[in-house]
Amino acid sequence: MIAGAAAVAGIGATEFSKDSGRSELKLAAEAASAALADAGLSPSDVDGLVTFTMDATAEIALARELGIGELTFFSQVGYGGGAACGCVQLAAMAVATGAAQVVVCYRALNERSGHRFGQVSRAAAVAATSGGVDNGWHYPMGLAVPAATVAMIARRYMHDYGATSEDFGLVTVADRRHAAANPKAWFYQRPVTLAEHQASRWIVEPLRLLDCCQESDGAVALVVTSTERARDLPQRPAVIRAAAQGSGPDQYVMTSYYSRELGLPEMGVVGRQLWRQAGIGPQDVRTAVLYDHFTPYVLLQLEELGFCGRGEARHFISGGAIELGGRLPVNPHGGQLGEAYIHGMNGIAEAVRQVRGTSVNQVGGDGPVLVTAGTGVPTSGLVLGPA
Repeated sequence: MIAGAAAVAGIGATEFSKDSGRSELKLAAEAASAALADAGLSPSDVDGLVTFTMDATAEIALARELGIGELTFFSQVGYGGGAACGCVQLAAMAVATGAAQVVVCYRALNERSGHRFGQVSRAAAVAATSGGVDNGWHYPMGLAVPAATVAMIARRYMHDYGATSEDFGLVTVADRRHAAANPKAWFYQRPVTLAEHQASRWIVEPLRLLDCCQESDGAVALVVTSTERARDLPQRPAVIRAAAQGSGPDQYVMTSYYSRELGLPEMGVVGRQLWRQAGIGPQDVRTAVLYDHFTPYVLLQLEELGFCGRGEARHFISGGAIELGGRLPVNPHGGQLGEAYIHGMNGIAEAVRQVRGTSVNQVGGDGPVLVTAGTGVPTSGLVLGPA
């Protein structure tokens, strides 16, 4: 078991922008350097690196830039945003088994000024891979961007359970309200109302512009080491109480329409493992950082994770329940809708701040913090808590 064996001892990030003006390698190096400084460690202490398969910066390239010496562990996690918490899980496993002593997890991307995920990619449909074969079936039907695939499930969810566009908009309102108080957020001091959400243009019905996450440039890095060692470092450790990955039956990437029931079964797989490993349940979570690439998937995650029953999330989030002061504050940093879209890594950094007690939107108490990664794809999750 890795539960409790490792902790996040350092976090670092660049600014979040729409045009960084520098390479993704440079962004990765800046974030990793900041995370090591935060942890009170130097590049010579690092012997492990983990990132996303989608990251353009190879582990050895970052090692050269930082002046890291020998690496005893290096790896990458696939499935886009679903990799975020999986990177930390791999790092914790490496530390727990002795494969490495200090592991840096990182994600750097110029997703606004460079490759934009929200645009149609012809290459994705003609690639000589199983993914290319999968995409070749639905691209000709117009399902060629993530918003289009999510819109299919969102429309069926509305039909089955009576959810409305206004229900989805409550997620945006909460995230933007939190981001408005976060000086690091792109939408700092720019909250939105539900009326503004409803007035935003359609992207793919029933998804409006304000139902879709940002496109951001930036990088985030995390330092993982043993809990014992972390206790002797400058920052309060955020202990990894649980870490899990999950893929559901008949899983596809963003188009798992052949699942036996409407939902996000991959997150159900993750949630059951997290609760078992951490020895807690949804009722024990102090605050949740839920991957909010599209607002409907926040509602579906709440249901898959057991915070409410199937189809009941619209009632669960009503009345400010997911805002600060509510029964389950969600995304106190503003999420990917309000702070930045760094493929979920900035959400893990916020969870660490919540454990440390240093968030600009600190949620009271000392209970565990839940973090999830991207849904609609094989995904991952974490439970962090104090030492």
